[in-house]
Amino acid sequence: MPRRLRCGVLTVSDTRTPETDRSGAFLVQALQEAGHHVEGYSIVPDERDAIETQLRAWQAAGFDLLLSTGGTGITGRDVTVPVIESLLTKPLPGFGELFRMLSYQQVGGAAMLSRAVGGLAGRTLLFALPGSRGAVETGWELLQGQLQHLAAEAQRQGQP
Repeated sequence: MPRRLRCGVLTVSDTRTPETDRSGAFLVQALQEAGHHVEGYSIVPDERDAIETQLRAWQAAGFDLLLSTGGTGITGRDVTVPVIESLLTKPLPGFGELFRMLSYQQVGGAAMLSRAVGGLAGRTLLFALPGSRGAVETGWELLQGQLQHLAAEAQRQGQP
């Protein structure tokens, strides 16, 4: 029987609202359609403290999976990746590598601009996706078939 994961979706943006957040809405819907329970959805500005505070709160609440979208570019305001990296206890570099490989097939060399990253933050799966709807769909394509296995491994034999 597939495990129903407790999930949080965080959109990092200075401009998105619940009405215009197509990427976050896609993730919420995709997770629900896959049988998971989205217990948290939030939009925060591109600010380190806001991102970290929300992710840590969901992690402390025992969420199994946290997905963020946005703030992964290379501008000065894009701080999602360093925040995520600071929370990871076991990075999964293959996620970013595969994400960029799939993205290259879709957008060519622009895929090198992606800083998609993910891994384990204690017992919580944590992944940062770019903000575009296409990139989020690519990330979901990569993650959806692996979530049960990832969640089982995250809970196995304890984590720091």
